[in-house]
Amino acid sequence: MSKLRLATVWLDGCSGCHMSFLDLDERLLAVAEKADLVYSPLVDVKEFPPDVDVTLVEGAVSSEEDLQKIQRIRQRTKILVSLGDCAVTANVPSMRNMFPLQSVYDRAYQENVTRDPGTPAGVVPALLDKVRPVHEVVPVDVFIPGCPPSADTIFYAVSELLAGRTPELSAKTRFGA
Repeated sequence: MSKLRLATVWLDGCSGCHMSFLDLDERLLAVAEKADLVYSPLVDVKEFPPDVDVTLVEGAVSSEEDLQKIQRIRQRTKILVSLGDCAVTANVPSMRNMFPLQSVYDRAYQENVTRDPGTPAGVVPALLDKVRPVHEVVPVDVFIPGCPPSADTIFYAVSELLAGRTPELSAKTRFGA
């Protein structure tokens, strides 16, 4: 039997969910027995591959780059998982939604700069008007809230998904924990 194809993605977030994923420790070997990690910020693959069985997405959709990336990922993934509160609700990244986009740029690149103020062009991805949770942009199959979700919860969910089952997470997760 061939292994499933697993990917992890980091959009606009702090990487805490990936740190929890790494906290699987030796359980990563159990995951590796069932799946190949074909894309992740943890490996050196530059292009998201086709035919991915399960993708864990950390972070909110806040830039044009995030939007294009998540749309491509959704097209190439059978089961898409929103991992953590930023992916599920847009959480901390969405705090900028309270302000007009231009004022965000001005604060970051004009008001808080002592040398060479000005919004960079072509280097920093263009921000969307509003930060969105993943499910507002593409269909999501499984939601794993938490900031970050625990390694135990991630291991349970990934194990269930790799076994072909939908994880029952209601007793294992809650927002912000």
